[in-house]
Amino acid sequence: MPTVSVGRDRLFKALGRTYTQEEFEVLCFEFGIELDDVTTEKAIIRKEKHLKDETCEGDEEVIYKIEVAANRYDLLCLEGIARALRIFMGKETTPIFTVSNTSAKSMHKMHVKPETAQIRPFVVCAVLRGVTFDEARYNSFIDLQDKLHQNICRKRTLVAIGTHDLDTLEGPFSYKALPPTEITFIPLKQDKSFRADELMEFYKGDLKLKKFLHIIENSPVYPVIYDSRRTVLSLPPIINGAHSAITLETKNIFIECTATDLTKATIVLNTVVTMFSEYCQKKFEVEPVEVLYPDGKTMVYPDLSVTKMEVPIKEITGPIGISLNETQVVPLLNKMQLQSEKVFADGETRILISVPPTRSDILHARDVVEDVAIAYGYNNIPKTKPKCHTTGGRQPLNRFSDKIRAEVARAGYMEVLTWILGSKEENFKKLNRSDDEKKAVIIGNPRTAEFEVVRTSLLPGLLKTLKHNKDHPRPIKIFEVGDVVTLDETRDVGAANNRRLGVLYCSGSSGFEEILGLAERILKVVKKPHVEVETKLELSHEPEFFLDRQRNIMFSGRCIGKLGVIHPVVSWEGFDISDPCSFLEINIEALL
Repeated sequence: MPTVSVGRDRLFKALGRTYTQEEFEVLCFEFGIELDDVTTEKAIIRKEKHLKDETCEGDEEVIYKIEVAANRYDLLCLEGIARALRIFMGKETTPIFTVSNTSAKSMHKMHVKPETAQIRPFVVCAVLRGVTFDEARYNSFIDLQDKLHQNICRKRTLVAIGTHDLDTLEGPFSYKALPPTEITFIPLKQDKSFRADELMEFYKGDLKLKKFLHIIENSPVYPVIYDSRRTVLSLPPIINGAHSAITLETKNIFIECTATDLTKATIVLNTVVTMFSEYCQKKFEVEPVEVLYPDGKTMVYPDLSVTKMEVPIKEITGPIGISLNETQVVPLLNKMQLQSEKVFADGETRILISVPPTRSDILHARDVVEDVAIAYGYNNIPKTKPKCHTTGGRQPLNRFSDKIRAEVARAGYMEVLTWILGSKEENFKKLNRSDDEKKAVIIGNPRTAEFEVVRTSLLPGLLKTLKHNKDHPRPIKIFEVGDVVTLDETRDVGAANNRRLGVLYCSGSSGFEEILGLAERILKVVKKPHVEVETKLELSHEPEFFLDRQRNIMFSGRCIGKLGVIHPVVSWEGFDISDPCSFLEINIEALL
């Protein structure tokens, strides 16, 4: 959950009164946020710089750290928190955000070039006119961008925000993607010019910016935004240009958000302009910018229109468990910035809700229910007994899995727990298997080569565990009960989970008889008493085993598992295990 640091005195001034800490904690609880910590600016600086003495910069201003919901982007700055609390307390109504009536001729334009499709295809823009900044407002403006970058922007991979002093620039603007050797400019907080590829090397030593370099550094082209005089505004998502840097004297702000996700970009742009348009000369008014794409499509941003949503009154009060009529529900929604009115449609009473551009978290009627519950007060909801009584219980498969675990443990084996994700190499090549791309579920855009596929067998995990514990005394007897996942076109999600038992035995000898005895014991204890079930072993041809030392386990006429002595190509060459090993794998669901 994001934590927003705000000055206590400035917050109380914005709320119109002072509170004791206990009073403010109650207010936060009622609104659905939490006062997480109370500190000072000096204490924060001392902690960040790891200073033990009291001699450090900063004053003793009290700082409130407020924890907010991750999807409430409008609460990531003091302006948003103060406005939401004022509306919640009935001190003001939800503001109406407007886009200024700017003619097409005088509207700023952003031209998007085709090459940007290779790296960050979208850009959205807006202008804030007549902004009045002081140091606190300026810092809040910068902090909001940092919070958005860490939250919805996913560390700038989805969206990157650039803000510029419009009076230092001249439109129209162009959004291009060029080879790094063709981009040269003076970056923010620097006094000399860098080429884009040189800038990447320079920022590898920067603690803040180096974590964003990977987003574009291996691309043949870098995104860049120019004005009509070929002045670089920004090299997204890394750094802005020094030429258009915002200061306390800035009056007109040009905001651009480049993105790989257009929906996220519009939410980010709307959040920034709705939070800080209250400091504009014309309060809550934003100047639009026209974005022209290479295919001829044009879009005007920002889109500050409200979204209409009709919800039956019974769908709001029913899930909460309270009895309210429409005249009682409407004021509760108004407290949560959702302007509402009663309507009658399809033979029932409904609430027509106007969702403002600040509330991008309202997607479904259940989101409306949550807001009504908050405004009503969770502590005010009466406690009731359930109308029906049910007895909770464990799933039969989980209960059966535990019985299998107990039986294997009694045979002297130790249980291990391994990752369900693994690398392609471990799942196929190291097991002497070929990948036909028809069995394993592949992870899209994996963060590491260690987690590329969902395992199709328990064997790789057990062999890796043995590899890292091969100095233990022999025999090593380990097992795991867990799920594997395989592609299955008959399932609605295209894949199916399968619960399995995997057992690995490692010693100076293969221990095939040990594994075989354990398999026979398991099949014996799961049989129904006085019911004859045919069990036998049939020759198999699995590539991870010796050809003549492996068998399929047949139970009631179908194959439910396999066992065998692992081939040295797998144990020695694949996992650096020199001792012979035997492996048993059984489909537990088939036994159940």
